[in-house]
Amino acid sequence: MLNAMDQFGWASIPDCMDVADALRLQQECQQACDRGAFKPAAIGRGPTRQVRQEIRSDHVLWLEPDEASAEQAIYLSKLEILRLALNQRFFLGLFEFEGHFAIYPQGAFYKPHLDRHAETSQRVVTIILYLNPHWQPGDGGELKLWTTPGDKTGPFILIEPRMGTIVCFMAGDHWHEVLPATKTRMSITGWFRHQ
Repeated sequence: MLNAMDQFGWASIPDCMDVADALRLQQECQQACDRGAFKPAAIGRGPTRQVRQEIRSDHVLWLEPDEASAEQAIYLSKLEILRLALNQRFFLGLFEFEGHFAIYPQGAFYKPHLDRHAETSQRVVTIILYLNPHWQPGDGGELKLWTTPGDKTGPFILIEPRMGTIVCFMAGDHWHEVLPATKTRMSITGWFRHQ
């Protein structure tokens, strides 16, 4: 992952999370959804924060590190190893992780966007863990990631949201979108941040 980040600014690593651990996270995500814990995702921050379903139609449940389940703690400990490695390799000054479970119901999407809010620099690196067992070609829901920093018209890659795949990219550099899926799509999406 570090070599890919160094060369391209992004990385996609299949089977990066143990299947059993990823499946437990997927079950936790589904149970939270079943009890109504998710809320419609918003765009913007502060006073400009608003739900705009024509731009994104997913639902999210923010992670609270102080209240992490055993399953979340396993994943967060892996992310801590990655955070330290990214800092050592690239001198990024990454201080903390913030993230959420994300559920895209059938047909949901997220139009092209950057993960760094306008006029901010806190979000530095995006990390996505996919939680979708038995995902097949044709199920949709791919991450469309433009590979040239700052460009959303040139070359791109489509990454299937398969169970255990982790995607990592520079939050302020790479435009991306989530294409509509033909079935429910789950992930943990988050960011390593500056203090």
